[in-house]
Amino acid sequence: MATTVRCPTCGRLVEWTEAQPFRPFCGERCKLIDLGAWATETYAIPAAAEQPPADPEAPET
Repeated sequence: MATTVRCPTCGRLVEWTEAQPFRPFCGERCKLIDLGAWATETYAIPAAAEQPPADPEAPET
């Protein structure tokens, strides 16, 4: 029995098999919609702001 997952774009059930070339998406359309969302920065991975390096010559408080 093949594992079944939901398409991240539309929510349809998709079998996770070698016969499904667009997995985890249900088809090429959903795959391209997801790619477009990444390209337009709809999706973003949050990053913490970098702290400036400590000045080694500054006195400690």
